[in-house]
Amino acid sequence: MKRCYRILFLQIGLFISLFSYADIKMPAIFCGNMVLQQQSNVAIWGWARPISNVKITCSWDNKIHRVSSDKKGKWKIQVQTPKASFTPYSVIVSDGKAIKLNNVLIGEVWVCSGQSNMEMPMKGYKSQPITNGAEDIMNSANKNIRLFNMKRNAATTPQDDCEGEWTVANPETVAEFSATAYYFGRKLFKFLNIPIGLINASQGGSRIETWMTPDILKDFPNVKIPVVNDVVSRSQTPTVLYNAMIHPIQGYGIKGTIWYQGEANVNNYKEYEQMFAKMIGEWRKLWNIGDFSFYYVQIAPYKYVGTQNSAYIREVQMKSQKISNAGMAVVMDADSPECIHPPKKKDAGERLALWALAKDYNKKIQYKSPSVMNVDIQGQLVILTFDVEDATGLTSFGKDIKGFYVAGQNKRFYPAVASLNGNRIVIVSAMVGQPVSVRYAFEDTSATEIFSVDGNLPISSFRIDDW
Repeated sequence: MKRCYRILFLQIGLFISLFSYADIKMPAIFCGNMVLQQQSNVAIWGWARPISNVKITCSWDNKIHRVSSDKKGKWKIQVQTPKASFTPYSVIVSDGKAIKLNNVLIGEVWVCSGQSNMEMPMKGYKSQPITNGAEDIMNSANKNIRLFNMKRNAATTPQDDCEGEWTVANPETVAEFSATAYYFGRKLFKFLNIPIGLINASQGGSRIETWMTPDILKDFPNVKIPVVNDVVSRSQTPTVLYNAMIHPIQGYGIKGTIWYQGEANVNNYKEYEQMFAKMIGEWRKLWNIGDFSFYYVQIAPYKYVGTQNSAYIREVQMKSQKISNAGMAVVMDADSPECIHPPKKKDAGERLALWALAKDYNKKIQYKSPSVMNVDIQGQLVILTFDVEDATGLTSFGKDIKGFYVAGQNKRFYPAVASLNGNRIVIVSAMVGQPVSVRYAFEDTSATEIFSVDGNLPISSFRIDDW
């Protein structure tokens, strides 16, 4: 009798296993209201009955695509998308019983990730508003901007799915969505006039290590990879945000990524440059669509306590622009030294959008903050030439420039006087007869005073030494 019960239980278990995906199931990233990347072979995947035939029909061409699920019921296929338009389409997926995804748009899709300054919603944090946020929320209704707000999660093993849904931009949905990402997408829509899809996968306080794979982190012996089910901290434990918030959407058709993170890594700036480059390279490898664009926000001036000078990590972020198809938005004018969450998220988002509009969509606009192109020391004078047109050059809007410091061989820095002349800045200090180095705004809270005339973009903090 016991043997019969055992056989019966085994048969029931097998039955449950075989039909655990009796109906088609799609990951959360595939649902009604979604945006698919235009003119691409986009991946669509899900689960069905094991070893079954799955049929996908897309209304933009009504072609029938067929694929077979594997022994675990998983299936994946690529379909060709048309040019972007405001026409709502549908996608029908069936293995005998069909599901239909309605109101699907074809346009441009961007992943938006990072820590709290990316996560910060349009409605703001407690006692920390977004500049003009209330007005922009009220005027945010746009059926052609779509938002996927991923629920925060962490895991020590790669997850196949996440929680979230695609929604249409309106005051209710935009209020809860990343302000930096929303302003980025709104700017793209204004210039391109095509549907925009934004995927927000961010977590406040998160270190860069949390967004990286175990394979890449093996290159950093000081980083401890967690064992299974050992999430000590969602924002601090390495790999756990990659596993839970990036892996589930990995391969979804995108144009590129925007990133706002670095505050949590102020103290390990020496490793950050290598980590950042490796993370970008790994995400691109795993998406397998080439070196997609990766634009990021340099952290803003802020009064850190008990940490390294944050100018060092800003310097590392500036150097990271050498990564192919990468670019940095400078927010040295954030004017928020007492709050780590600057309220000027419109500046951050729109400056990221300038990079995308210029580099990805061929718009002839000024998109890059000026940086030092040449250093010429003539006696007591230091002449810095910036990579902007001399005819328009730089401006301080008539204000005195107080952020420059000069040092000689003794490495002691003294305040300097600076004057602007086109794309050049002439610096001199009465205390330094033979200057060797110049630093500008190179401390936690110093804000920029200098902008490009064309584009009104601020310069970053910088130094010309490596002391």
